[in-house]
Amino acid sequence: MPPVRSGVAACSADLLAALRPDHEIDVFVDEPVVALAPQTRSAHDFVWLHRQRPYDLTVYQMGNSSHHDYEWPYVFRHPGLVVLHDVHLHHARAAALLRQGRPDAYRREFQWNHPGIPADLAELAVAGFDSPLYYHWPMTRLVVQAARRVAVHTRVAADRLREESSGGVPIEVVHLGHGISLTDAERQAARARGRARLGLPADALVFGCFGGLSPDKRVPQLLTAFAATLTAVPSARLLLSGAPAEHLDLKTEIKKRGIGSRTIVTGYVDSEERLTENIAACDASFNLRWPTAGELSGPWLRCLALGLPTVIVDLAHLAHVPSLDPRTWQPHGGAPGKPVCIAVDILDEEHSLVLAMRRLAGHADLRERLGRAAAEYWRQEHSPERMAEDYRGMITRTIDSELPSLDWRHEVLDDGGAVLDGVTGAFGLPAILR
Repeated sequence: MPPVRSGVAACSADLLAALRPDHEIDVFVDEPVVALAPQTRSAHDFVWLHRQRPYDLTVYQMGNSSHHDYEWPYVFRHPGLVVLHDVHLHHARAAALLRQGRPDAYRREFQWNHPGIPADLAELAVAGFDSPLYYHWPMTRLVVQAARRVAVHTRVAADRLREESSGGVPIEVVHLGHGISLTDAERQAARARGRARLGLPADALVFGCFGGLSPDKRVPQLLTAFAATLTAVPSARLLLSGAPAEHLDLKTEIKKRGIGSRTIVTGYVDSEERLTENIAACDASFNLRWPTAGELSGPWLRCLALGLPTVIVDLAHLAHVPSLDPRTWQPHGGAPGKPVCIAVDILDEEHSLVLAMRRLAGHADLRERLGRAAAEYWRQEHSPERMAEDYRGMITRTIDSELPSLDWRHEVLDDGGAVLDGVTGAFGLPAILR
């Protein structure tokens, strides 16, 4: 939940506002900041409140982030509706267990989650080799088995989870609603305010990139493509609106490409209004990611909502989105409907990014056509109203479902007994107190 700076937090806030008229909802977070989020409670209060007055349903919003570490013990003891914003949780779960000095717990969970691969592969993480190999082992099977129902944001992700879990837990798609729609007049006003504040000429062609700025958002590749595009469109600007990652020296990357005078870096934008104005100030947006944890990009949905032409990576879980291939300017196969974006092949990334950027720069009709289709697609698939509608039905179905069998928990999960024995033993107390 806000004030955490994440797309999951923003979507959770929108969802709560939509569902509160229909449900009595308590919100539990790791460390509540009461002054900023007075409607939240500490997760430590959940167990005794649930015992006093049992909840009809517990809903878990989970992603591949340390922000969600605290949820794991509750997922396995209080089965509920698990919404996976990422279908790969390995990075966060491995980091949490190993940071706590629990390598044996990690080894057990790794093997249980991935029974078909050699258990020794877990030693890569234990030894500290955090690498793209993590994306091959999603660490989601246990979470799925412990749930009453699981929701993800794309059909491909749902099919993959069903195949990997091979269990009876219902897995369905819930549309992710993110962003706001503006009228043409409102968008033009926001565009003017954003450009004035950012010092952008009214007639400049502006490319944007929004959200966290990191290597896996392909920021270095985007900078290279922009530098190449400037030879054909010297007046173009690049707006980078988000917090740079610690492991990306953004200033150096910009300087060595010689694009400092044409690049604006805003840092993290903590105002919804300013973020909307920054997006509206642009003519096209690049929302790239590779490797991927199977997520949907919140900034990408915001850009679609404002009718911005966007460029994404041609990812398997986004194959249902109608898109254009910049190498042929023909629709990618298998996704009917008007193209709403441009999708680049990661194996032809640098070449395709330059093609996309130059074509967008030189063809206002293409930008307009993609923008109109993007806004319509967002209204049908990703508006907050569509998301709330999905949740209402999913909540009812989950409350009516049976609880899963969790007889397997003692075989794989550490119940904390050894830690308790160590504490009580120091006082000469018997282990039976557990």
